[in-house]
Parts: sequence; structure tokens; C-alpha cells
Amino acid sequence: MGVGGGEIIFILLIVLLFFGSKQIPNIARTLGKGIREFNRATDEIKREINDHTRDISDNLSGKKNDLSG
Repeated sequence: MGVGGGEIIFILLIVLLFFGSKQIPNIARTLGKGIREFNRATDEIKREINDHTRDISDNLSGKKNDLSG
């Protein structure tokens, strides 16, 4: 993204001034929960896609065996 150390420090300073030191842990906690929920959702979607593709592959293998046998 091209964000260096100076930019990160500047952003953190602005966040500290805008929200105050007491709100930063709550913001970080909420952000962490959001990221965790997003990761769970993407893992669930990946699992569903893999399950469906496995079912399709198994069905195709069964049809192929029926035609061969």
C-alpha cells in the first residue's frame, strides 16, 4: 500500500487526538471482533464451496464409472 512508518505514526496520533486514550482499547476490541467474524465467514464460504465441488466431483466420477462399467 505504500504506507511507511511516518504515515502510521501520524495516523495513530490523529486517532489518539480524535477518540482519546480511553476509547482506543474499545475501538481495537471492536475491530478485532469484526476481523474475526469476517475470517469465520470466509472460512465457512470456502468450506461450502469445497463441499459442493467435492459432491460434484464424486457424482461425475460415479457417472464415469457407470459409463465405463
